[in-house]
Amino acid sequence: MTWENIDLHHKELLYERFRNISEPLSEYTFANIFLFRRTHEYEIGRNGEPVIRGKTYDGKKYIQPVNNLQAYSKEKLLELQKDAEFFFPVSEECLALLDPATIEYTSDEADSDYIYTREKMATYAGRKLHKKRNLMKQFHEEYEGTSRPICGEVKEDALYILEKWQDQADLPKEETDYRACLEALTHCDELVLCGEIYYANGKPCGFILGEELNSETYVMHFAKGLVGFKGVYQFIFNEFAKHLPEKYKYINFEQDMGKESLRQSKRSYLPDLLMKKYRVRFKG
Repeated sequence: MTWENIDLHHKELLYERFRNISEPLSEYTFANIFLFRRTHEYEIGRNGEPVIRGKTYDGKKYIQPVNNLQAYSKEKLLELQKDAEFFFPVSEECLALLDPATIEYTSDEADSDYIYTREKMATYAGRKLHKKRNLMKQFHEEYEGTSRPICGEVKEDALYILEKWQDQADLPKEETDYRACLEALTHCDELVLCGEIYYANGKPCGFILGEELNSETYVMHFAKGLVGFKGVYQFIFNEFAKHLPEKYKYINFEQDMGKESLRQSKRSYLPDLLMKKYRVRFKG
């Protein structure tokens, strides 16, 4: 099989295929594959149906099918597996459909997607989330918070936030998701992304950008808030959830990549589900 680097022109080939896959994991969108193609060294191979090859955060090569695994014959799976170490990411639902006698599998907590109900993020209800409510209240007491869809002329405000956020991150651009986020804002329409930009007393303070993952889940690819606006993340998460159409029951905040600061932050919102992603190898 020959491999080529993922590019924007592959959208025509991959977009609808990803839409038709039943996997509920954040990697199964064209935008995700395109935006993080450098991070994961994504390539596309075509020998009949296209497949994606990538590299995990711990440096392992894997195959990501652009179809449900059970749609492939055992012979085809073994053939594809020759070009990588395993198939990834595979959901728990898909794993349950595979014959356990024919596979070996593992999972890494750092890969798991954090799933929250839209209602939880729109209310911060309950005693355990009182700190989130308090921080949001402090934001509202200090600022008049407003929001607008990311499109047209306000995209410049989102670019301003991204640059400011990168400066505040105190890390080189290669160690943050700056470049992926910049491309997401640049190609927002082509990648079918949507989101909101937020203002505090008229000043840009944060934005959220993502897309529909499936009919009941929105996946949040980027959330940026500026230091200096206390409670900004609590405000933008809450505001976004309130504005999200009610058909979306869940918001997928993606994985923590094993970064302790991200893990603590995401867990502090009490995820309703940690969606495991399995690495599956078929026995020859």
